[in-house]
Amino acid sequence: MAFLTDPWAWWVEPFLDNPFMRNALWAGLLAAIATSVVGSWVVLRGLAFLGDALAHGVLPGIALAFVIGLDTTIGAFVAALLMVGGINLIRNHSPLPDDTSIGILFVGFLALAVVIMSSQLGSYTGDLNRFLFGSVTSVTPAGLRRQAIAAAVVLGGVIVFYRAFLVMTFDEVQARMLGFRPGLANFGLLVLLTVSIIASFETVGSLLVFAFLIAPPAAASLIVRRVPWLMVTAAGFGVISALIGVLVSFHHRAAAGASMALVSVVLFVLVLAGTNITRALQHRRAAVT
Repeated sequence: MAFLTDPWAWWVEPFLDNPFMRNALWAGLLAAIATSVVGSWVVLRGLAFLGDALAHGVLPGIALAFVIGLDTTIGAFVAALLMVGGINLIRNHSPLPDDTSIGILFVGFLALAVVIMSSQLGSYTGDLNRFLFGSVTSVTPAGLRRQAIAAAVVLGGVIVFYRAFLVMTFDEVQARMLGFRPGLANFGLLVLLTVSIIASFETVGSLLVFAFLIAPPAAASLIVRRVPWLMVTAAGFGVISALIGVLVSFHHRAAAGASMALVSVVLFVLVLAGTNITRALQHRRAAVT
């Protein structure tokens, strides 16, 4: 209970005495903001499976870039673009439902990543684990700059496409009547989703970024109704998850990315429990009245 009995030592000193912790905190905050804001639209539109597929879809690009000595961010971006293009291609030229086309590409990209990873020597395992599960405590200043640029791109994209995203979320036919282009807006959302995932995989890992993408917006959707406030609240939950996760990782020598992802899920569970309790008390008062 040191976080209560000695709050200065638990909450503040790790960032004062350890430069890598300050970098880790900034990396976590930028990842949380980027993923939570675009994740709000993923939750509103019921695209969680697509988000999961994209989070895993970057893996073959990361693995291949690592093997041949390229920047893994470039590999992840190319793989994500191929995934997005493949989804749109199958959607436009197949009568299959969207989740079927996403599932096919999801399995194919994940299998390709496993094949690439398993074909390498065992000495690569540690570095590949960093791409899978993140290494927030080893983020470099250059990595922070890339994350800051990505977060700015995501926020700017959401502002530019806000009206199109909003109308399209609730009525795609109405979006066409108002002059919006749902196909372009869908592609824009996929690109923003891709950028947020790529910017975050070094921090929480491509396998754990899904928690940041879904849990904070899902928690926010339980307590707010207006979309702008949902995005702000989701970003707030993401920031809290990053802060607490980094500190838990530092004090208990746990994996930082997994700690942040776990905290985001715990926050969702707490918000869900709180809203259910509040709703039950309101119903009880109404019944008594």
